[in-house]
Amino acid sequence: MPSSTTQSHARSHALLLLQKLLNLRDSASPLTLVLDALEQSGKPILREFMSRAQISKTKIIYISFATLRKPAGIDVFIQARGKTAESLRSEIISHYSPGHTHKTLLIIDELNPLASSIPSDLALFLSSLITSPALSLVTLYHTDVPLSLPASFSSSYTPHPLTILSHLATAVLRVSNLHHAIERQRALNRSQREPGFGLDEGKEGVLAGLGLRNGKVAAGQSTSAGTGATQGLVLEMELRRRSGRAAAETFVLVPSPIPISKPVETTRLALAPSKLYLLSDHPAFLDPEAASAQGGGGEDEPESTFNLGLTDKQRRDREGIVLPYFDAQTDIGAGEGGRILYDMGREDDFDDEEDEI
Repeated sequence: MPSSTTQSHARSHALLLLQKLLNLRDSASPLTLVLDALEQSGKPILREFMSRAQISKTKIIYISFATLRKPAGIDVFIQARGKTAESLRSEIISHYSPGHTHKTLLIIDELNPLASSIPSDLALFLSSLITSPALSLVTLYHTDVPLSLPASFSSSYTPHPLTILSHLATAVLRVSNLHHAIERQRALNRSQREPGFGLDEGKEGVLAGLGLRNGKVAAGQSTSAGTGATQGLVLEMELRRRSGRAAAETFVLVPSPIPISKPVETTRLALAPSKLYLLSDHPAFLDPEAASAQGGGGEDEPESTFNLGLTDKQRRDREGIVLPYFDAQTDIGAGEGGRILYDMGREDDFDDEEDEI
């Protein structure tokens, strides 16, 4: 069983890897694929990449298939709807030189249209955009949106575009709803059937995506005021290193609040980075045995015969106890150490023969 020091080192290392990926440091991932669904959008991950890129003065090129307005702080905004793949590629590459050394973040807000129009050439299209180690490409793909593939792509030997993307990406980030994960964990702890949300509910005409089952609280909000129990989203990271080894870990990302005031497009946003911590550190996912072991030892807790720990009061009482026959433990010389000292009571019957034995 790994020691606590080893586990702490592994947890810190996983957080550092995710921070390195989000900060675009040392070309951690040339191609990052963000996978989302209707139950949880991946847009907060894109905003996290953009906010950290703005802090580091990184050039941001935003290719829009679903975004109508230019987000604040973006350097280049490209409308991709209605353009062919070749014309779109030429327009994107025209905004940076092939051998540039300045850090550049390239974001595609929706990859499904390209996967439908050029499924066979999708890998070649994305690879042609990465012309320098200083460029990082982040794409968003909706896993629950069906693709309208051309008739020429009906061969059973051709892999699905999502399979190609998953194989090509050097980092895969899967997002899911935190509240849904908490409810499933509660059902698992109680040995109950896991609840279904969104499309998994199988209800015709009813689709409760981000909200709770009663529809009172939306995803990303807390179930009770001030608790923040369900704030954030679950982020599964799979980072593939150059050596071929993959680092996988699950986190909770709590996005920074978006300013309510209308952003000015000519200025860059000053959003603080989101909060990140491991999913195992969330109160709903703590190991019950580990939690009881960490919280044990209090004076107000019920005592148990299997509790080997001592409270401070019990420790002081134990040190103050005088052991019986304490004087017999003192070595008085002449080999008489370890004698048994016994004080006869009034009811004892003294026998000379037993004393001699």
